[in-house]
Amino acid sequence: MKPFISTAFYGFFKYILALTLIATPWIFKGFDGTKLADISSAALLIPIYIGWLQLIMNIFSDTEASPIRQFPIKMNMVLDTVMGFILFVSPWLYNFKAKAFLPEIFFGALLIFLGVFTKRSPFTSKENHSPSKGLLTSTD
Repeated sequence: MKPFISTAFYGFFKYILALTLIATPWIFKGFDGTKLADISSAALLIPIYIGWLQLIMNIFSDTEASPIRQFPIKMNMVLDTVMGFILFVSPWLYNFKAKAFLPEIFFGALLIFLGVFTKRSPFTSKENHSPSKGLLTSTD
């Protein structure tokens, strides 16, 4: 499948996603009405840590929405996929009680989706390598 998410949308959307992840433990509730902040320290801290990492990466990433363009966007997408997987499996990994795992699953899947289907993604974009481009050749 071809990547279809533009890097401009990716950059702007990641700010919203990062701030929502930081606020997740206090915004969302489980099926029994308990907030994520009251369930366990893993349910409280994992979305906050990943949200802050996403915010910092997006500020320094090479997208149209970032003020400081130092971090390669391909590395950002790889880390999005890894952090999305960690967030996705965290309810089972840390055995969240009160069935308050839907925000982690949703935001984890969203991070994986963004990391894979954004243009210039290393997972769906193919690099054009020519044999003589960037390689040292010998004249012997």
